[in-house]
Amino acid sequence: MSEQAKLFLQASREKTKDLAHRHKMNHALKQSDDAFEKGKARFANLELLRDWAHAIKRHTIEQLDTYLCEFEQNFTQRGGKVIWAQTPKDAVDAIKAICRKHAAKTVVKSKSMVTEEIHLNNALADADVDVIETDLGEYIQQLAGEAPYHIVAPSLHKSKEEVAQLFEEKLGANPGLQPAQLTRVARKILRKKFSEATVGITGVNFLLADIGGVVVTENEGNGRLVTGLPKVHIAVTGIEKILPSVHQLSLFLPLLATHGSGQQLTVYNSIFTGPKGAAETDGPEEMYVILLNNGRTKLLADPVARESLYCIRCGACLNICPVYKNIGGHAYNATYSGPIGAVVTPHLQGLNENVHLSYASSLCGGCTTVCPVRIPLHNLLLYNRQQAVEKRCNNSAEKAAFWGWKQVMLSRKLMNAGGGNAKNNVFAMIMSGIWGKDRALPVFPKKNFSQQWKIRKRHER
Repeated sequence: MSEQAKLFLQASREKTKDLAHRHKMNHALKQSDDAFEKGKARFANLELLRDWAHAIKRHTIEQLDTYLCEFEQNFTQRGGKVIWAQTPKDAVDAIKAICRKHAAKTVVKSKSMVTEEIHLNNALADADVDVIETDLGEYIQQLAGEAPYHIVAPSLHKSKEEVAQLFEEKLGANPGLQPAQLTRVARKILRKKFSEATVGITGVNFLLADIGGVVVTENEGNGRLVTGLPKVHIAVTGIEKILPSVHQLSLFLPLLATHGSGQQLTVYNSIFTGPKGAAETDGPEEMYVILLNNGRTKLLADPVARESLYCIRCGACLNICPVYKNIGGHAYNATYSGPIGAVVTPHLQGLNENVHLSYASSLCGGCTTVCPVRIPLHNLLLYNRQQAVEKRCNNSAEKAAFWGWKQVMLSRKLMNAGGGNAKNNVFAMIMSGIWGKDRALPVFPKKNFSQQWKIRKRHER
């Protein structure tokens, strides 16, 4: 068992026993479920739109090189600069170089999972650059010294009392503040940082090939301040975020908003096509887009796994996943948690160390049911398991166990061998460690199925 798998099992055991954590998760995700159910009712034919979105993403990913080059050509024509980053180090080095060029001491960021993927904040801090998260949820997590808990809602697991205590400890706020008061405290601090920052860094929701556009969608307005006030705007994105045309936003923006938060549309939706022009009064003087690979072309090369590149990071699969609901986001010990994280992390960070994530699923199929672009997530989890077997990532004990199970399943004589007590003892010996101490083991009846069937038939005569 890999060290990652051991950490995952330990964290999972702790979280499943934590009743306060379960209460907070159930409350937060119930709100998400209710909002989604209400939001999706606005669509006349949601299933048709999901089919359409799937077809567009499939077409785009299969011609990824063409559309990325088209984006680069159109974006650079308007004065923007594109940097291709093969690895996280390449991306971090490029951002550091931009910060050095502009003597940046303060950087403001809007929400970005890709910058979490490359561990940008720590890297810039090591370079003596003060990095401030401006999304409220991300800011809370930064103050707590924690990674995001959810793709869309970073501090989903924290109660308002915990946030109030955090603000009191880290910011000197008055104790026991209510959410509106906490927001005012954060806004006062962040507004000052916006005016001080030389560089603003954002993630990207969509890249638009036909106009060379960068789409950023958010609910708090901090994204517009991050891109409007600093002299330099750096947008960091995975290469899979491309769409062929701006006209497809009328499909993807509502799908993203509804599946992410139940909204008809997010509050702020911005398209950036480069630095400000000569006649424009605000916006950055320089704009960079960093296109990160970091294993995505490896996914692209796999005709089955490449469907995971269709993801638009709405978080719907996390909201419905029974495993995520019980263990939370940090147990995965990866940038992306939940079903989509369990699918992509083994490919992006190595199958040997991370294949256990693909087994962290009930295979109920709920994630596939809610995915707005119809990614067959539960099938991809099974595919990862198949890959693990083919590449011999499973250990000898697992191989022996499945060999034995196969022999028993193929033989009625072996299935009927031994009474109920003997089977219970063998099952307990083999499965008690795997099953867990907090769940009762199944109990085999004293008589096997064949014996029960014969008795039933005799009584029917």
